Amino acid sequence: MEKATINKSIKLSEHYSLGEFTKTSHKEVDNTPSHVAIENLKRLCLWLEELRFTYNALYCLKPGEDYDTSENVEPIVINSGYRSMALNRKVGGTPTSNHLTGCAVDIRCLGIEQALRYAVILMDYADETHQDFDELLIERSRAGNYWLHLAVRPKENRRKTMFIQA
Repeated sequence: MEKATINKSIKLSEHYSLGEFTKTSHKEVDNTPSHVAIENLKRLCLWLEELRFTYNALYCLKPGEDYDTSENVEPIVINSGYRSMALNRKVGGTPTSNHLTGCAVDIRCLGIEQALRYAVILMDYADETHQDFDELLIERSRAGNYWLHLAVRPKENRRKTMFIQA
């Protein structure tokens, strides 16, 4: 069967492209999202844009610096976004993972402090906008690497928060 191709440069929002959400080191696995999954990724991007703006405004910009022109603006780095069923199995994801529907993203964190700051910004955003997330999990690998797992579904969000150590 021929592997499907997608235009990875498609912009999902101002600062995020489809390629960031579908990248994988497992090149032999087809990781092409459906149109529904792409719409879910766009919804996630609204949260990521808010996180990027607020984190930079609070912690990176110097007084008087402009967000749009400053060199001190830090990106939000995506470790994992959409996963096809085959890729999810390959990486050991759970069979009910929100990554399968494009509703989840894992965000690289430089340590526990940054993970906590990211989580607080996203919880405040949920409260201010009266929107819910499904999962907001701070995760830590055995090697000591941190990431923040954010899941936002179209409906039936559970607002689950947790710290997980692998």
